[in-house]
Amino acid sequence: MNGAEPDLDAAPRVHREVVSFVRRSARMRPPQRRAWDEHHGRLVLDVPRRETSTSVHPDARLDLPQAFGRSAPLIVEIGPGPGESLVPMAQARPEANVLAFEVYQPAVAQILGSLAAAGVENVRLISADAVAGMTHLLPPASVVELWTFFPDPWPKARHHKRRLLNAEFVELAVSRLEPGARWRLATDWADYAEVIRAALEEHPELIPDQDHGWAPRPSDRPLTRFEQRGLAAGRVVHDLSYRRAG
Repeated sequence: MNGAEPDLDAAPRVHREVVSFVRRSARMRPPQRRAWDEHHGRLVLDVPRRETSTSVHPDARLDLPQAFGRSAPLIVEIGPGPGESLVPMAQARPEANVLAFEVYQPAVAQILGSLAAAGVENVRLISADAVAGMTHLLPPASVVELWTFFPDPWPKARHHKRRLLNAEFVELAVSRLEPGARWRLATDWADYAEVIRAALEEHPELIPDQDHGWAPRPSDRPLTRFEQRGLAAGRVVHDLSYRRAG
């Protein structure tokens, strides 16, 4: 994809040999396959890769106005899964372009079917590692809102290195937020919630929307099946909301 090149020299260099996900089966159910075949060419953005199918080549570029067919404020979601919250939240924001990074192809196909059924036109998807995608594809200060709902908690201590939310990623994410832009997060894993909050509060450019503790659950974030399972298991959902100073 061609377009204006982001100032990569101004971007933090994030090198992550350990990613926050593992590859799963790409086998699709028949409805997912139909949705993929019918809609992926229009709504899934192809980007140059490195060695792996979820990588993003450092020389890759993304022309967002061309990808969306318009210029509009950009919202980014990381890991929307099957899109139970992505689709209605994007539908409620027709004035914005919504870009989602999701590595699992069946989940992308599920989102495509839901977007088509709901008539939602302002979403585009990239099936790639969000860290690489945000590093190489998004210019600094280009995002008006970032959504990170229920990132994989990797609960075993030996797997904590795989967790998405760490100081490096916070630095990258903040660099992509416009001044005044919001970062909304949620997790149902208690120790990860504390780690996330500590990482966010240590960044000098992030200001919490909540006075103290946790943010109230936003009424516009739908209750997904994943969240319901966590609640049924007795876990507490922690919401967080921060803004970039400026």
